[in-house]
Amino acid sequence: MLICILGFVKSMEDHKDEFILILAGYKREMDNFLQTNPGLHSRFPIHINFPDYSRQELLQIADQLCVKRQYQLNAQAQNTLLQLLNLPEHCNEDNFGNARTVRNIIEKAIRRQAVRLINKHFTTREELMVIEPCDLEEVGKCASV
Repeated sequence: MLICILGFVKSMEDHKDEFILILAGYKREMDNFLQTNPGLHSRFPIHINFPDYSRQELLQIADQLCVKRQYQLNAQAQNTLLQLLNLPEHCNEDNFGNARTVRNIIEKAIRRQAVRLINKHFTTREELMVIEPCDLEEVGKCASV
C-alpha cells in the first residue's frame, strides 16, 4: 500500500493541473488513510461528509429495492424492518453500511420468502410478491404454512 500511496503523491504533484483525484470512504477509514503519509492530508483540502440516512429514508430505499424486483413489504414487514434498523448490531459504526445493509436485508428476505413458500401446494400471485415480517427474521421463526 505504501508504494501505491507514494505513486498517488508523485502523480498528484507531477500532474496537479491535469487531473482531479476524488477519494471516497467512511470518515474514520479516510482519516486513517490520509494519515499514512505526512503530505497526503494537505493534498485533499476539501472534505465532504454525508450524514447517514434516517430510518425513514432507509425504509424508502427498501421499498424501492422491493419494487424494482416486483416485491413489496407489507405494513407489518415495514415495522419489522424499522425495528431491525434500531438494533445495536445494525447501528455499529464498524459494520453498518447504511443503504448497503438494507439491500442485504432485502435480498435475504427475498430468499427467505422463497424458502417459506416452496412447500405450499398453491401459492397466489400476491403471496409471491409480498415480503412478510417472518421473511426479515430467521427462516426457522416463520409460521408453518
